[in-house]
Amino acid sequence: MNYWKTILIVDDEPKTRNGLKKTLEVWAASSGKAEVLCAASGKEALEILAEKKVHLLLTDIRMPEMSGLKLLRYLENQQHRPVVIIMSAYSEFEYAQEAIRLGVLNYLVKPISKQKLIEAVKKALEAVESREQSGLIKKVVDEQLLHINAKEGQTKAVIKTAMRYVDENLQEKLSLREVAEVVHLNPSYFSALFKEQTNVTFSEYVTRRRLEAAKNLLCTTDMTIAEVAEKVGYQTAKYFIKLFKEYERQTPSQYRREV
Repeated sequence: MNYWKTILIVDDEPKTRNGLKKTLEVWAASSGKAEVLCAASGKEALEILAEKKVHLLLTDIRMPEMSGLKLLRYLENQQHRPVVIIMSAYSEFEYAQEAIRLGVLNYLVKPISKQKLIEAVKKALEAVESREQSGLIKKVVDEQLLHINAKEGQTKAVIKTAMRYVDENLQEKLSLREVAEVVHLNPSYFSALFKEQTNVTFSEYVTRRRLEAAKNLLCTTDMTIAEVAEKVGYQTAKYFIKLFKEYERQTPSQYRREV
């Protein structure tokens, strides 16, 4: 997923906060893709996190009012939790223990060198990418289609050919009769054989494939809903939205916002 990541630095010391921000902005401008934000307290950080998706959180442990660990405990059950790096001038083991329990990726002891900071941020953003790719696959993949693919070794060659034809021509009209002709079978026999081999009707297979392709486009592109609908073979956005809602229990726009 190739888009700008948001990094949030949380530290109550202005000199440290601004120094870290400057280092990361110089790095991002030359070799990375990141927006760097700052917060002077845990409370201010929570306000930013409520309004904006943050991919990487760098937070000091000891801050007045709300410590870094308290901030992490608050975020523990959030749906879109950022990858976290803890920073502290205190290297006591109990802090590291608690930080690890809260799922912290790295623990940096102040003063932090520019090289160590950039190395830690690079690794953290790689972890963000890995997490998002894994989450995207889970979000996009249709379980029923996954089950069909798992049985591919037991599927007749003629049905495999039909499925491949559907997959390669999602933008077209794709009638059962047309695909039956492609695999040289009587439409009625093809329909019965397809259901027997896949446990779904031909029509449902086409719908599921189209919606799976649509979900991928919604997650990875800036296409409008109408453009996505057309790209996966639906002539009107209205019908596409209706079908999408039937299968996913939410509109395409709602689905996209949750990515």
